[in-house]
Amino acid sequence: MAVFYVYIMETTSKDGKKAYYTGYTNDLYRRWKEHRKGTGAKFCRGRHVELKFFETYTERKTAMKRELEIKSYTKQKKINLIDSFNKS
Repeated sequence: MAVFYVYIMETTSKDGKKAYYTGYTNDLYRRWKEHRKGTGAKFCRGRHVELKFFETYTERKTAMKRELEIKSYTKQKKINLIDSFNKS
């Protein structure tokens, strides 16, 4: 059975500004390493990256739909989602 992950990375730029990158993958550990090495998304290059949130799905289509949903969230709504995830 395939597993797909929707995740949020918190990125911190050199000037200390925080932003959130949302993506999906079938290998969360590999993707996290790519972002940390700067070989993942251009958005994460040159920034400190931390995994803050993830969900699992068995269907790629469902994971992709959820990724788009989260990407449309405001920054505060993403922070609230991360906070609720970390309280569990």
